[in-house]
Amino acid sequence: MATLPHPPDSESFRIVFDKEEDGRCIAEVPELPGVMAYGATKQDAEANVIALALRVIADSTEQKS
Repeated sequence: MATLPHPPDSESFRIVFDKEEDGRCIAEVPELPGVMAYGATKQDAEANVIALALRVIADSTEQKS
């Protein structure tokens, strides 16, 4: 399990990893529904899910403004 990088005063999110039968790794952020991404390696999946999570958070922040 890893956590998303975040500013010191903000909430952190868990990243949960699993391995598919075909060998790909999948990473998910349980606190952000639908935020999951595949990668050939755990590091690739982590980078992909962090990028997606940050986009989802940014979109959510823009909609609230």
